[in-house]
Amino acid sequence: MPLLDDAPALPLDAQGILELAARSMFHLFSSVSQGMFLVDLSGRIVWVNEGYQRFLPDLGFSSVDQFVGRMVEEVIPNTGMRRVLETGNPVLIDLLTNKAGTFVVSRIPLRDDEGGVIGAIGIVLFDHPETTLQPLISKFALLQRDLDDARRELASQRRRTLAVAGDGERRAKYTFASFIGSSPAAAEVKRQARRAAQSSSPVLLLGETGTGKELLAHAIHAASSRASGPFVSVNIAAVPDTLLEAEFFGVAPGAYTGASAKGRDGKFKLADGGTLFLDEIGDMPQSLQAKLLRALQEGEIEPLGSNKLVPFNVRILAATSRDLAGLVREGRFREDLFYRLHVLPLRVPPLRARRSDIPALVEALGDDLALRNGTPPPELLPAAMALLAGQPWRGNIRELRNVIEQAVMRSEGQSIDAAQLERILREAGVEPAAPVQDTTSVVVAEAEDASRYLRPLAEQVAELEQRAIAAAMKAHGGNKLATARQLGISRATLYGRLENPE
Repeated sequence: MPLLDDAPALPLDAQGILELAARSMFHLFSSVSQGMFLVDLSGRIVWVNEGYQRFLPDLGFSSVDQFVGRMVEEVIPNTGMRRVLETGNPVLIDLLTNKAGTFVVSRIPLRDDEGGVIGAIGIVLFDHPETTLQPLISKFALLQRDLDDARRELASQRRRTLAVAGDGERRAKYTFASFIGSSPAAAEVKRQARRAAQSSSPVLLLGETGTGKELLAHAIHAASSRASGPFVSVNIAAVPDTLLEAEFFGVAPGAYTGASAKGRDGKFKLADGGTLFLDEIGDMPQSLQAKLLRALQEGEIEPLGSNKLVPFNVRILAATSRDLAGLVREGRFREDLFYRLHVLPLRVPPLRARRSDIPALVEALGDDLALRNGTPPPELLPAAMALLAGQPWRGNIRELRNVIEQAVMRSEGQSIDAAQLERILREAGVEPAAPVQDTTSVVVAEAEDASRYLRPLAEQVAELEQRAIAAAMKAHGGNKLATARQLGISRATLYGRLENPE
């Protein structure tokens, strides 16, 4: 269906050149776009090019004649063309989704010599944006999620500010926006944590001290269906063993000499309807592990000094910086309790695995210190930032915060240089590592490290299994019986793995 092809030659005056340019641009858009159509001022489709015709079957039309002449809203679901005709404002980039697919489109008004709108052009720029624009869409989706998290956190902070002091409510203090970082490792752990938030199963947060496990526990609760319920946290390592049972299960009135006549609710009761976070679960004494397991299995507790069972409804989040599986092998942690908690394991990466996040973390930590102290935020010179990016950070973010805080307190001005940071690290018994001069290489290295896991899961499991078998065989001098016992498999299974490693 030709259009403009048979127009007479134009004189090459200023107006002629302008019209020739308009005609050339029209043909260019028609040839390079994925599809194009025209509507008149009423919104009636008057022309489609060849590229657009391939979308017609998905829109329910078998021929161009069925399509042309219809109102645009009738034939293109969710189109925004009517607004362009009414306002005369172009829409240069938009996402359109209907039964034909998802498209990146442009809508441009057509005007007469007096500037009045006489119609519009619809252009399909990309018809598979999820493939062609995947990096941009992924980046936008990540930023949008972080923005949504930040908005929720600000709203939550406003509610807490307006709440009456001492109302006794227990709420999550952080959201996923509080977990700062866009490195591959940080993005992946946030993705897994968001998925965990949609489940009701126990989550076990694993990782070194200072990596942000407690922060993620708060964020998981805040994004879960239990967000309106209480968030109760107990640090097992900080409570004496003799008091842990009362801390968990509560105390009946007058249970023992000195006990309150009113009794005392335990953490399970306080968390009813919400989330109970068991921090440093690896430090739980064995005498209490059996009682905790029973409570989790039965959904009920028995306060100290009481013979009544009290039902509860909580979701369990647990965290540890210790090797919980190793403690099970050593007999220091109950295997059945381990499996009860190890349903959705989430490994929080150490800071050295996300070095590209350090500048953002330093900025956030500096802003927090400035807000608390009523001072301007610190400014780290490039050499100082490079030095921080090169450290191993055994204490992770907690150690980084300590170093930044010391530097701020000791500095006479806002600027902090590398020499100041080196002195602080050495005073803490840490020999400063070489600074990272090229932060781009850090990002690339982290991305390459993350890409190791972008393979079929079966392939990764098989590879890990072969490494475990090889290590056990070496440790036992090739003794297959001892190897099989060590790995907890039968000799027949071991022989099969050795003969057919894949």
